[in-house]
Amino acid sequence: MNSLWDWIWLTIVIFFIAVYIMMLFRVVLDIFRNHESSGWVKAGWLIVLFLFPLITMLIYVIVNGKEMAQRDVKQYEAARQAQDDYIRSVAAPADPTAQIAQAHDLLSKGAISQAEFDSIKAKALAGA
Repeated sequence: MNSLWDWIWLTIVIFFIAVYIMMLFRVVLDIFRNHESSGWVKAGWLIVLFLFPLITMLIYVIVNGKEMAQRDVKQYEAARQAQDDYIRSVAAPADPTAQIAQAHDLLSKGAISQAEFDSIKAKALAGA
């Protein structure tokens, strides 16, 4: 490590090792996430991946790249739908009586103070 080029070379090598490890984990996770493949097919991919990691990883991405992307999109859409459902479930109801009842439940659980309950009640009645 006497020259600047040695440090640059070390940085490049570390970068590519990190990318390689990330890709390897990505392929292994996708092998397990693929519900269309049987257990024997998954085991075969993992054994070959263990024996010849770089070549197998490249072949897997070439053969299953499109399906990998589709599984990603499906997973992201499911997560977004779950988030949207959760947001809708905790959103304040439009009915003032329901808002006050929800605030009263929070007050009885100790999640909000009496002053916060009074403020929510006043806003709900003012909006009605």
